[in-house]
Amino acid sequence: MTSLAGVDVDTRRTAASVRAAPVEQVAGTRRARAVPAATVARLPGYLRVLEALGAEGVVTTSSEELAARAGVNPPQVRKDLSFLGSYGRRGVGYDVAHLAEQVEVVLGLTTQRRVVIVGAGHLGHALASYSGLADQGFAVVGLLDSDPAVVGTTVAGLVVQPVQRLADVVDEQEATIGIITTPADSAQEVCDALVAAGVVGILTFAPRVLRVPPHVDLRAVDVASELQILAFHDRRRAADGA
Repeated sequence: MTSLAGVDVDTRRTAASVRAAPVEQVAGTRRARAVPAATVARLPGYLRVLEALGAEGVVTTSSEELAARAGVNPPQVRKDLSFLGSYGRRGVGYDVAHLAEQVEVVLGLTTQRRVVIVGAGHLGHALASYSGLADQGFAVVGLLDSDPAVVGTTVAGLVVQPVQRLADVVDEQEATIGIITTPADSAQEVCDALVAAGVVGILTFAPRVLRVPPHVDLRAVDVASELQILAFHDRRRAADGA
């Protein structure tokens, strides 16, 4: 998996409450139940494994192999996949291509999602230029910034728009997801503007807690906090070895 700007970080939900995600009917399977949020959080990992297996020419796989590659245990894999209505075949396992398709349907990756990015700094540039987003069905359709020196420049084929046009860009481009790469002190204002514009999913890289209404899903990537956690474990190992 290609890392973004040199950092491969797993995101975490920061909204006040986490709702179970509905599941679409997948052809050829029994109707799946509502998928718990914890299972949804593991599905991208399973999909990465399945895509890697497919690239290796593997046709079928087992819960044991999926678990080993995804970093979980086999019972957890079987339980998670049961929510998709997929139970595998005894002695055969899971069809890699079919299971990958099921996961993509549940994650909503069979329909292109249109994304706007607010903040055209280094991280905004990296995200707009990141080919992995398009590979996963996400189209960056707008890039906005408040800096007059940046507005009007072109990044990855997109002309940077003034942040004042956010609502218009979201409406014109039919964007449903917003990414915040602004400084922390302006992140909540940008978040509020995205919500007002009609965005229903927000990914923020700003190092602060943001507030959203219940109908909006918020995910946060806090690189500094993750590094601080690694520093804690590094210090503890050093102390134990002293």
